[in-house]
Amino acid sequence: MNRKIILAAVVIMAVAALFFIVPRSARQTGGTTALVGPNIDLAKGRALFGKNCMKCHGPGAQGSGEGPPLVHRYYEPNHHSDAAFYLAVQRGVRQHHWNFGNMMPVPGVSQADVRLIVGYVRNLQKEAGIY
Repeated sequence: MNRKIILAAVVIMAVAALFFIVPRSARQTGGTTALVGPNIDLAKGRALFGKNCMKCHGPGAQGSGEGPPLVHRYYEPNHHSDAAFYLAVQRGVRQHHWNFGNMMPVPGVSQADVRLIVGYVRNLQKEAGIY
């Protein structure tokens, strides 16, 4: 009996933690962490990437001297979900795969913008055969 209560408490705490960690837009996709769907305007995503991300992540998300390539197996959906990209833009990211230093938050980029940017990056990853 005690095991069932403890297990139930752990599950409730995990769900509650996800509720506060995963952005609302990700929670509204049927319980997955996918922010993008089949109807992404890739031209808008490319333009937003160019304006907000390309300085560090390079043209075509191939990386630069200031940031890592996003067209890389490290960033495939099974390793870095779409929600991870959203959180990176919103909160920044501590350095963990590369030696470029921490990524700072990117102010002024909306949830809708991130959705388009992630769609563009995921498309580049698919074209490169990453997933």
